[in-house]
Amino acid sequence: MSEEKNPGFGTLSIWSGEEKKDGWERTTQVPVAHSVSYGYKDLDTWLDVALGKAEGHIYSRNTNPTVTVFEEKMRQLEGAEAATSFSTGMAAISNTLYSLLKPGDRVVSVKDTYGGTNEIFTRFLPRLNVDVALCPTTDHEAIEAAVAKGCDVLYLETPTNPTLKVVDIERLAKAGHDAGAIVLVDNTFSTPINTNPISLGADGVIHSATKYIGGHADALGGVLCGSEKIVKGAYAYREINGATLHPMAAYLMIRGIKTLALRIERQSESAMKIARFLKAHPFIEDVFYPGLETHENHEIAKKQMRSFGGMMSFFLKGDFDNIRTFLPRLKYAHLAANLGTVETVAGPPRTTSHVEVSQEQRAAMGIPETLIRYSVGIEDADDLIADLSQALEYAKNH
Repeated sequence: MSEEKNPGFGTLSIWSGEEKKDGWERTTQVPVAHSVSYGYKDLDTWLDVALGKAEGHIYSRNTNPTVTVFEEKMRQLEGAEAATSFSTGMAAISNTLYSLLKPGDRVVSVKDTYGGTNEIFTRFLPRLNVDVALCPTTDHEAIEAAVAKGCDVLYLETPTNPTLKVVDIERLAKAGHDAGAIVLVDNTFSTPINTNPISLGADGVIHSATKYIGGHADALGGVLCGSEKIVKGAYAYREINGATLHPMAAYLMIRGIKTLALRIERQSESAMKIARFLKAHPFIEDVFYPGLETHENHEIAKKQMRSFGGMMSFFLKGDFDNIRTFLPRLKYAHLAANLGTVETVAGPPRTTSHVEVSQEQRAAMGIPETLIRYSVGIEDADDLIADLSQALEYAKNH
C-alpha cells in the first residue's frame, strides 16, 4: 500500500483549518462570528475553556471562531507548530518583537527592512534599551559576525521591501541558533507558496496578511507562525495590548487564501515576463527582481524560492520628474500604498514602503528616489507590458 501523500499548497489553501465544523449548521463556507462574548450554562465548563483545558471561546479579543480558522490555515501553509493573528502586519511585527525582547537584549537585522520595521529598530527599541545592529543586507559574513557578538533575536526580511534583496535563510538561521538567538523571517513578499522559512531553520514567520494573503485590498491583518513557545508569548502580549484581528477581516482573508496558490502562480509568471521586458528597455536604469539571472542574489533565490513572486522594483533614468510623468500614464495600475493584490499597484518608496523615513535614510538604505515598486496583479501580462511601454515612451518624450 502506498503512503498517503501530503496535500499540495492549492489543496491546503482550500481545506486547511476547516476540518471542524461543529455548530456551523452544515455551512460549506466559514461563517463570520461577530459575537464579542460566548456564553456557558455552567461555571465548570466556562472555567475549563477560560483556562485552556477545553476547546472554546470566551471573548473575541482573545480568540474567535472565524479568526481561529484563518490562523489554522496559515499554520498549515507555513508548516508551523502554532499561529496567532493581529490587526495589521505592523502589529504582528511589533507585538512579536516586544514579546521577545527586554532591556539589555540585542537584535541583529538588515538595513533593507520595510520602513515601519526600520522605525521600530531605529526609534522605538533603543528607547527600551534594546541594542540593535543593522547590517548590509546581502553581506552574509557581516551579519554572521554581528550575530556572533551576541544576539537574542535575528530578524530577517526576504525578499526585502522595496529593493527585492534576498538573504540565505538557512545559512543565517544556523548562525542565529549557534549564538542562541530566535530567528524571525518576514515572509510577506514570498508568501508560503514560494518559501517556507521554518523548513529552512527559522523559529517564526511573520506576514502582513493585508498583502498577498488577503489579496483583494479589502482587509487589514497580520499573522505569526512558529514554535508553540514563540507564538504563545506573542499571543499573550497581543491579548493584553489588544491588537486583535477583526472576524470580518479574518473571513475576507480566508476567502483570499483559497485562491492564493493560483494568484501567486499567475503573478510570478507575469512578473518574470515584465522584468525581462523592463531590463531590456533603454529608459530603465535597472530592475530588481530575484528571478532575473542578473540579480545579485539570484542563486540564493533559486535555492529557497519555488518561484520568484509578483513583486519587483525598477528605476527610470533621469530624476524624480520622470516618475511624476510616468506613473500617472499607467492605465492598469493603482497608484497606491499597497501590494500583493489582484490589481497591479505601483508607487515610489517615498509614498509607499518608506514614507516614514527621510530621503537621507532612504539613500543610506540604497533606495533611489526614482525607484518604483511594482506589484504585478493577475491581469494579462501582455496588457501590463503594453501599458508600461506606452507610459515609458511618454515619459521619455516629455
